[in-house]
Amino acid sequence: MIPHPGDVLVVDGRASVQFADGRRLVFRVISVSPKPTYHGWAWLSGYVLDAAGDAIERREIFVREEGLRRFQP
Repeated sequence: MIPHPGDVLVVDGRASVQFADGRRLVFRVISVSPKPTYHGWAWLSGYVLDAAGDAIERREIFVREEGLRRFQP
């Protein structure tokens, strides 16, 4: 999936090895970097969300677009 600002995504080991072994995030995208990178990968800026949907940390992450999934509450 190609991410867009406003998307709320599940980021886990399918999107990047750094999120494997149960280190998944629920992540609200605020921007997608236009900088060229490896095919099928993207730099995303956004917020990690807690169980209540509140932003708890701002992060920039490098992920495989194919491994991203929309969050289903």
